[in-house]
Amino acid sequence: MAVSPPHPRPPGTWDPAAYLGFAGERARPFADLLARVRAAAPRVVVDLGCGEGALTASLAQRWPTARVTGIDRSPEMLDAAAAHAVPNRVAFAPGDVRDWQPDEPVDVLVSNAVLHWVPGHERLLTRWAGQLAPGGELAVQVPGNFREPTHALLAGLCATPRWAGRLAGAAPRPDAVAEPAGYLDVLTAAGLAADVWETTYLHVLTGEDPVLRWVTSTVLRQALALLGPTEAAALTEEYAAALREAYPRRPDGTTLLPFRRVFAVGSRPA
Repeated sequence: MAVSPPHPRPPGTWDPAAYLGFAGERARPFADLLARVRAAAPRVVVDLGCGEGALTASLAQRWPTARVTGIDRSPEMLDAAAAHAVPNRVAFAPGDVRDWQPDEPVDVLVSNAVLHWVPGHERLLTRWAGQLAPGGELAVQVPGNFREPTHALLAGLCATPRWAGRLAGAAPRPDAVAEPAGYLDVLTAAGLAADVWETTYLHVLTGEDPVLRWVTSTVLRQALALLGPTEAAALTEEYAAALREAYPRRPDGTTLLPFRRVFAVGSRPA
């Protein structure tokens, strides 16, 4: 997908299969987020930035009477999501989370691991809060690890003389997401009762360069999309070496990846 920054996901073709390489680890925060949503029988449920659709479809299983819609701007992700569509129950549509407008008030609005691609997304949260039905809930999860080696090392590489001319704009920003208190303030100012928390997951990864494989399907894509094949391979090699040092393999062959995430659920008064 060809877009100009800022954008709600990095440029380049998304590979659903690569993203699902860590499907279990990526699904757990979604489940933890939805566990705090109290809606009993919502009618309209929307997942903004639905990706390949499996988690979106699980919302229809939780709420059998709901009409669930997943929105994403990646054609590749939407192609994969089509396998999870259910007539009159689960649908998927192209759209940019920055511009999306509902046709009617929403009972449950979910945005999972998307808003860190959108600078100034606090304004989006305020708008989405106003699009909830009475008693509606807004549930958001964002990664909170932008100061960790996975992102700091890549940002450092993007700033070196070798890469700065091409990649300065692709460096991960340490302030890509707010602290939990910031989201609490945004939701309460928008008139919602807010439940905000953070969790650091300790992922136990296996195989060769598992942390590199993790980031290749997410934050590294933005930099690789700006390079030709030879340059992309060179950057990946530098980055992989730095990640091996930051996340060494343990004697049992596993690699530990601590991953912080920030969660926020806001409820509009009935």
